[in-house]
Amino acid sequence: MDPKFVDKKTIDEAYAAIGRIRERLGRAKPNYFIETYGCQMNEHDSEKLAGMLEAMGYTRTDDRTKADLILFNTCCIREHAEKRTFGNVGFIKEIKAENPSLILGVCGCMMQQKEVAKKLAARFPFVDMIFGTNELHIFPQLVERVMDGGRVFEIKDTEGEIAEGLPVKRCEGFSTFVNIMYGCNNFCSYCIVPYVRGRERSRRAQDIVEEVRRVVNDEGYTEVTLLGQNVNSYNDNGIRFPELLRMVNEVEGLKRLRFMTSHPKDLSHELVMAMAECDKVCEHIHLPVQSGSNRILKLMNRRYTREHYLDLVRDLRENVPGVEITTDIIVGFPTETEEDLEDTLSLVREVGFSAAYSFAYSVREGTVAARMDGQIPEEVKKERLKRLNAVIAETAVGANDKYMGMEGEILIEGRDLRGEPMMFGKLPSLKMVYVKGDESMIGKYYKVRVTGTRFNSIVGEIID
Repeated sequence: MDPKFVDKKTIDEAYAAIGRIRERLGRAKPNYFIETYGCQMNEHDSEKLAGMLEAMGYTRTDDRTKADLILFNTCCIREHAEKRTFGNVGFIKEIKAENPSLILGVCGCMMQQKEVAKKLAARFPFVDMIFGTNELHIFPQLVERVMDGGRVFEIKDTEGEIAEGLPVKRCEGFSTFVNIMYGCNNFCSYCIVPYVRGRERSRRAQDIVEEVRRVVNDEGYTEVTLLGQNVNSYNDNGIRFPELLRMVNEVEGLKRLRFMTSHPKDLSHELVMAMAECDKVCEHIHLPVQSGSNRILKLMNRRYTREHYLDLVRDLRENVPGVEITTDIIVGFPTETEEDLEDTLSLVREVGFSAAYSFAYSVREGTVAARMDGQIPEEVKKERLKRLNAVIAETAVGANDKYMGMEGEILIEGRDLRGEPMMFGKLPSLKMVYVKGDESMIGKYYKVRVTGTRFNSIVGEIID
């Protein structure tokens, strides 16, 4: 679908509301606290909310008991997400009793499910504002309405619009996210995302390049991750994802370029070659397989086969030297048999993923899979997940051996204080390396030689 963009007048109105709130607060410096659940898309949405709050005059706090405004940015992917959110919101009742002027908001994907949002509103009358994934660009006006004594319930059923130019308060550091698209058209039978994030909408390529240039040259980030539910579907009037990757690769000052997530059905040879030929694109791809059984893949509506997935793996490894592949896998999908599970386990052994995020199938109301016969008992799902994790661990240990003696560059991210204190950082392949050093190294690049391995990481020494 052709994306719709929020018009300049609407963005100007948001900034006007920010200005009014800032004037209203005067010299006061109220605190805000945001708790984010879910994926990187949600994390980046929270950065936008934080940017608007700081423009209003709020200051971030990590202590919710000291906050004057609290936001829960929710996720609805896993079954326990609703219980977790409701539990955390309930906890705020005591804080609000001590501070009646506290503004409490709940937003994000879970609230886009209107029935869940109504349930939360009825159960917790002290929640001041509830809004969905499509209301970020009017967030200042929502805050203003609450300040005027109103209660906000704002959830649009229509497709979201793309809003450019809103303030963003990015997490401190050296790596950051840039959205390239929103929504999803795939309708995997187990997934709620298309219902809460809407259909695919791609940002303008030039806006993306300009944002990357800004975060690198003005804000000092050296590593950027391009985000989308399915980046392989990106399309700005004929500019597809491989071309966009080449355009961003040309940004001066950028050291590393990552992207996620890729859907196997849309992974093209052109993208593989862009990865191979762009010097800043990291040798890593997150390529969710979900199952190794063709029968289950069909029921999941994934629209590729086991054989096609293995062909993609071969194409990547033949053309992108040293590429590491990570994945997502679900066990216990409705009607899954022992034979289906064995197909998954054998695929894991054959591919040798450097990391795999494994899940027991979780029923999400409103999806096709939730209505399927043949739901697997919880104890069976748990047992199958345990077997899958054992195979993942077995293959991951062997995958580290090839790094012995290898040299490469890592970006130091932090310090691990477990046992002997060590600094840690990632190779372009996303493989974590531990080295001796101190906090002054954080955010800098170092050349290392690998000298040993751990369970799911490697140990090295700095050589430059």
